[in-house]
Amino acid sequence: MLHLRAVALDRTRIPSDTGYPFSLPFLRAFEAIHFTTPVTFLVGENGTGKSTLLAGIAAAIGSIVVGSDSMGQDPGMAPARALARCLRLHWQVRTRKGFFLRAEDFINYAKQLSSLRAEMEQDLRDADAAYAHRSAYARNLAKMPFDGQLRALRQSYGEGLDKQSHGESFFNLFQARFIPGGVYLLDEPETPLSPLKQLSLLALLKDMEQQGGQFLIATHSPILMAYPGATILSFDHTPVAPVAYTDLDHVNLTRDFLNNPDAFLRHL
Repeated sequence: MLHLRAVALDRTRIPSDTGYPFSLPFLRAFEAIHFTTPVTFLVGENGTGKSTLLAGIAAAIGSIVVGSDSMGQDPGMAPARALARCLRLHWQVRTRKGFFLRAEDFINYAKQLSSLRAEMEQDLRDADAAYAHRSAYARNLAKMPFDGQLRALRQSYGEGLDKQSHGESFFNLFQARFIPGGVYLLDEPETPLSPLKQLSLLALLKDMEQQGGQFLIATHSPILMAYPGATILSFDHTPVAPVAYTDLDHVNLTRDFLNNPDAFLRHL
């Protein structure tokens, strides 16, 4: 279902010293984007601003940032926060469920979980040592909080995201953090995924869409862009506008390369 219906730019709130991100070309003609399907892809070349807008929307929503301390404290999110102050969100059903996930934050999150698990395991060893001469009841009582936290961590993520392939750990993270009825903002989720895993992500998105999830996804992947019924917004032209899958440069270049790689590689 649709939760977020549109995002608009309030030009009266743009600061007078318009450096980055307000210097991005797409913002010069940007008025509003209307979301008409539960899955929307933001596509375009590097530097066109698709990830910046996605992060700005996440900041305006107040989304949880997976793998970061917070949206408000992360220095790398300063441009997103500046843009968010100039955005106006229009909701059909307001929700705070969901999260914002950047490709570079995924590894950080896996490391954080690994460190947290190690700390809990050390706490268990410390409790065993401290209560070594006490009754089994007292020792188990002391260990109970750490046992419960470790059990919850394993139920959500298995033995640890860092112990799995990137593709497997990405799926475990996504499924563990998904809550029906949320807005999910994903920046280049294909980064840790093989082509086969990208197809699996399409199936996962379909299942989550049927549970009321809405997805805004910045991507370079022709596989992901092929999601049935999705809206594709191109940042390669001004203003940002919907584009058909078969008209995408990403798609046509990939198809041409696969059909005749020698034509592209013969001059190397």
